[in-house]
Amino acid sequence: MTDVPHLETERLLLRGWRADDVEDFARIHADAETMRFIGDGHTHTREEAWRTLAQLCGHWVLRGYGLWAAEEKASGSLIGRIGLYRPDGWPGLEIGWLLDRSRWGEGLATEGARTALDWAFDHLDADQVISLINRGNDASVAVAERLGATYRHDVDVGGIEAMLYAVDRR
Repeated sequence: MTDVPHLETERLLLRGWRADDVEDFARIHADAETMRFIGDGHTHTREEAWRTLAQLCGHWVLRGYGLWAAEEKASGSLIGRIGLYRPDGWPGLEIGWLLDRSRWGEGLATEGARTALDWAFDHLDADQVISLINRGNDASVAVAERLGATYRHDVDVGGIEAMLYAVDRR
């Protein structure tokens, strides 16, 4: 089993996944507005959320990196996922974020993603990190741009057209 490093920001703990994360993870993934720009935009049943969570755990085992559980330090609550993703056939090492809708607009995605991005450059020796963003997701475009990413081109990912933003090693 891969040990998942813990990363801390001012307000977040990025940590490995735990069995007791399932309920909050499922609740977040069941919200239509939260999921609107994720993949094909469908919400997840609890069973689908469990499988997604298991996939995220497996990504750490197979790649040695992945998406962290984003926990608010002050409350200890799981508020989403932030980190790195590159399943087989993906167009590059991606940094992504998904937060509980009740936490949007607080700068938490940028705060956590900046720390994960620094970790990718420092620990994975990545030359470039991408973000795949569905058209219309202006909030995620703003996060990507705050991280220093710029739009490069559109890309088809599993039949879904996305905008590819990228940030190169500093």
